[in-house]
Amino acid sequence: MELWFEEHNTDDAYFALRVKKQLFSQKSDFQQIDIYDTYEFGLVLVMDGAIMLTEKDEFIYHEMIVHVAMAVHPDVKKVLLIGGGDGGALRELCLYPGIEQIDMVEIDPLVIDVSKKYLPKVASAFSDPRLNLIFADGLRYVRHLKGSYDLMIIDSTDPFGPG
Repeated sequence: MELWFEEHNTDDAYFALRVKKQLFSQKSDFQQIDIYDTYEFGLVLVMDGAIMLTEKDEFIYHEMIVHVAMAVHPDVKKVLLIGGGDGGALRELCLYPGIEQIDMVEIDPLVIDVSKKYLPKVASAFSDPRLNLIFADGLRYVRHLKGSYDLMIIDSTDPFGPG
C-alpha cells in the first residue's frame, strides 16, 4: 500500500507527495506538526496540513527571504525575525558577520525542537551567540516593542491555509 501526503490549495488544485514514512506527528498548543520522509523531496515539515518546507528546496525560500533584504540595506546590525522556527532564515542571517544581534520571536517551541531533531541542516544556527530566542506571539511582541531594528523579517505560516 502506498502512502501519500496531499496539500489542498484550492477546490481545483492540490499538491501530492508519495511518502516513505511519517516520522513525527504531534499537536502542539498552537498547531499540528508532522514530518514526512518522501521519495522526491526528502523530509517535509507540515504544519496544520500545509507544507512549510522540504529538504530538497528549502534553500530557495530561506535564501530569498534573507539575502534580498540584506542586499538592499547598507549596514544591518540588529535583526528581528518573527517566526522561522524551522531555523532556515536564522541560518542564512548567521552567514553575515556584521549582524550583532538577532531577536527571534517564535510562538511554538515544538517547531524548533522538531526542526532540530529532524532537520538539523536547516536548524543549524540555534546555538549562534547572537541569537536571542523569545517564545511569544510575534504580533503582540511588535505591538509592545521598545527600540528599533535595522531589519525585520516575517517568516510566519500563512494565516488562512496554503498560499
